[in-house]
Amino acid sequence: MSLSIRNQIPGTVTSVTPGEVMATVRLRLDGGQDLTAAITLEAVKDLGLAEGSAVRAMMKATEVALATGPVTGLSIRNRLPGTVSDVALGGAMATVKVTVDGGELTSAVTRDAVTDLGLAPGSPVVALIKSTEVSLTSV
Repeated sequence: MSLSIRNQIPGTVTSVTPGEVMATVRLRLDGGQDLTAAITLEAVKDLGLAEGSAVRAMMKATEVALATGPVTGLSIRNRLPGTVSDVALGGAMATVKVTVDGGELTSAVTRDAVTDLGLAPGSPVVALIKSTEVSLTSV
């Protein structure tokens, strides 16, 4: 199966915390970072997720925000430090490729954001991803 989601990073489930309908699934990415996905309990059961399960975390480029330094006072828990490896500018939008430990992420941001943040290859950034925007697939 082919997917249009380019952001796919392998990891291992470290915990599953069930709620009434949703669960939070904590992962240790192959690069050593922690990531949290908020998915339905049905999905946890369908994928057979438990501690030690191998998974692939996926997120759309439009759901990856970028910061140029540490961020505080924010509910977004997934904060992956990285380095800009490429910037492709369009008329209104841009894609920014970010190398993180264990993989690469693509972020779709406005061209103005690239300019305002001074994003260029070599720039240090933090990729910010809401846990509700992380999808999982079993490996």
